Amino acid sequence: MRRMSVSTAGAAGAAVLAFAGPAAAHVSVDPGEAEQGGYATVNFKVPNERDDSSTVKLEVTLPTDHPLTSVMPEPVPGWDVKVEQAELDTPIESHGEKITEAASKVTWSGGKVEPGTFQRFPVSMGALPEDADQLVFKAIQTYDNGEVVRWIEVPEEGAEEPESPAPVLALVPAEDADDDADDAGNGDDAEPAAAEGKGDDGDDTASDDDGSSDTMARTLGIVGIALGAAGVAFGVQSRRRGAGGSSAAQ
Repeated sequence: MRRMSVSTAGAAGAAVLAFAGPAAAHVSVDPGEAEQGGYATVNFKVPNERDDSSTVKLEVTLPTDHPLTSVMPEPVPGWDVKVEQAELDTPIESHGEKITEAASKVTWSGGKVEPGTFQRFPVSMGALPEDADQLVFKAIQTYDNGEVVRWIEVPEEGAEEPESPAPVLALVPAEDADDDADDAGNGDDAEPAAAEGKGDDGDDTASDDDGSSDTMARTLGIVGIALGAAGVAFGVQSRRRGAGGSSAAQ
């Protein structure tokens, strides 16, 4: 019975791992969120979920409903990268210029993601849209045995994760850093200013007190020295007088 329990538990654990493994090994983006309207460096994280083959190619399709005017991949040692451009149905304005085309796909090839490892493919992109709460990047992963996995299913809020989810970058409202800094600065400046004023008065008072103490101490010291010198002189004269009187008596 004990052996049967152990075997049953092991089989159940293996089944759970086998079921959870593929779902946890999909292509994803890191970090998972960025600020609307800004620029961000997004890492496409590609794990190799196969034991007997290596990933040799990654294709990432960029969203066309929110075109990105700037897409710059960071070189990855051992990999070749190609950025494809596409004409925009509706030109957009960027920094005062009319943009008629934008990056549509980024492809990495020539390298290998070995079994049991993963690789990050960084891309600087922007400007991110201000009127969207996410960007979906459909990805295609190719192995050296010819297998192709399409990570193209768009996850839906409140629904279970699809079998082959596409990488999704969540977009959050940009914080009004200038206003926050001004508010924080005004509050912080007011209190330190008052504190500094109090500190200055305190320092002046302390300085005056220290100066008075020093002056009094010096005066007392000089008086003490003078009195000591007078006492010594008086003692010497007294001795001399005493000595003179003794001589006369003799």
